Amino acid sequence: MISSSAGDSYASGVSSIPLLGDTIGANLARTVAAFPERDALVEHATGRRWTYEQLADDVDAVALGLRDLGVVKGDRVGIWSPNCAEWMLVQYATAKLGAILVNINPAYRVHELEFVLNQAGIRTLVSAAAFKTSDYAAMIDEVRPRCAALRDVVLLGTPEWDALMASGRADDPAVLTEVGRTLTADDPINIQYTSGTTGFPKGATLSHHNILNNGFFVGELCAYDEEDRVCVPVPFYHCFGMVMGNLAATSHGACVVIPAPAFDPKATLDAVVAERCTSLYGVPTMFIALLNEPSLDDLDLSSLRTGIMAGSPCPVEVMKQVIERLGMSEVAICYGMTETSPVSTQTRANDSLDRRVSTVGRVLPHLEIKIIDPETGVTVPRGTPGEFCTRGYSVMLGYWDEPERTAEAIDSARWMHTGDLAVMDADGYVGITGRIKDMVIRGGENIYPREIEEFLHTHPDIVDAQVIGVPDEKYGEELMAWVRLREGVPDLTAEALRAFSEGRLAHFKIPRYVHVVDEFPMTVTGKIRKVQMRAEAVDILGLGDA
Repeated sequence: MISSSAGDSYASGVSSIPLLGDTIGANLARTVAAFPERDALVEHATGRRWTYEQLADDVDAVALGLRDLGVVKGDRVGIWSPNCAEWMLVQYATAKLGAILVNINPAYRVHELEFVLNQAGIRTLVSAAAFKTSDYAAMIDEVRPRCAALRDVVLLGTPEWDALMASGRADDPAVLTEVGRTLTADDPINIQYTSGTTGFPKGATLSHHNILNNGFFVGELCAYDEEDRVCVPVPFYHCFGMVMGNLAATSHGACVVIPAPAFDPKATLDAVVAERCTSLYGVPTMFIALLNEPSLDDLDLSSLRTGIMAGSPCPVEVMKQVIERLGMSEVAICYGMTETSPVSTQTRANDSLDRRVSTVGRVLPHLEIKIIDPETGVTVPRGTPGEFCTRGYSVMLGYWDEPERTAEAIDSARWMHTGDLAVMDADGYVGITGRIKDMVIRGGENIYPREIEEFLHTHPDIVDAQVIGVPDEKYGEELMAWVRLREGVPDLTAEALRAFSEGRLAHFKIPRYVHVVDEFPMTVTGKIRKVQMRAEAVDILGLGDA
């Protein structure tokens, strides 16, 4: 049910279901008591499985093992790994200790890792040793001397991890009951880094109350119960995985299915079939890859009924095929941001196809949304574009150790200003029409050009750089760097820039295109005209069709 102010672009979510007042640990304990023998977690790639009772035992072992290392309430514990069962164990273990889990993007390299370790003051780091071409252990060794707060590093799949688990199993779990009595739902429990408009990422700091309730109500709108099995190929380091996936499932007694460490379309479909998944998550590019999988039409996907598509707009034809070929008749579209835990609006199971492709749904229960004139702050009439703002339990506590940047995003009335341009129709459905912030969304990854520009300035041949998003059929947008070079330097190619960036910048932040210029298009007041640059880039690159 939606309550609205007639004529104004304002809506609040009304619900007969109250907000949860639990900590994450207490909520998990409630689910374990209700469904001890039901499946809680399946790691399809390895065949490992946990019932809720087994999950609780392993979560306690990890929590007590971390405690034996000296981790206490308020300490920051980093997790740097692709999706795996241990990621989820650490997520719930840190919550039971009151430690603050710091999610680190598995694509990060030395440059970004060092920043996050120091900015968050990470005391203990749990990390994969390696994955694909990423040698995490070597990168940690490189930055460790420059990270004063870092005391312990535990590599997954090594004797260090086994020792932590063994140590925890030898301890009395009753200790965690005592720890639990010192925790409150409003304690900070998670830091997630979002790319910054002014350089380095900002650490959105979230509480038990923030993310537990958001996961719970996303799950409510997906009609989850203990019969559901949720396939989560999206990364845990995003809210999409750890909140909309893990917490939505465990707060309803549903099962989380991890198809593979990183997205793989065949592995994802295999997991859905083998585990009879009822729900499947992804960004549009993932669903496009699933629909193009050669074996798709030979598979029995009849168990699927719902799922979530988020991260970027969904093309109409893709949504039609997701419903028809994957059988996801109740698939939902969600909109949100890390700073709001993340979801603010969601389509409902009975919404029309048109609603699901042309809007991002309606406000979630217990939240408020409004569309304002970004210049005056006044709420605009329905049908009028403006800046999307949201308020309620989901709004972050703030950016870690950055009160000034927090104040720029959250106003004195606790409205989160998203920087996204939106329009609300007469029925309260919201469409996202653009971005005030100069953000690029590449395959569901939010990228702020300023961070990339500052990195490019470290290149010895680059005098100045401007980064824009250009259309791309596969990812929605790709990065293009316009650069001014030092005098006498030969042209810089995209390949050369990639070689310079690899190992220092996450792969999705490396510009695909490079354009060398003498000057950038400027306004009369000396501001860069990125709108003009984008228009010219479409012609330069021949991207009219995209």
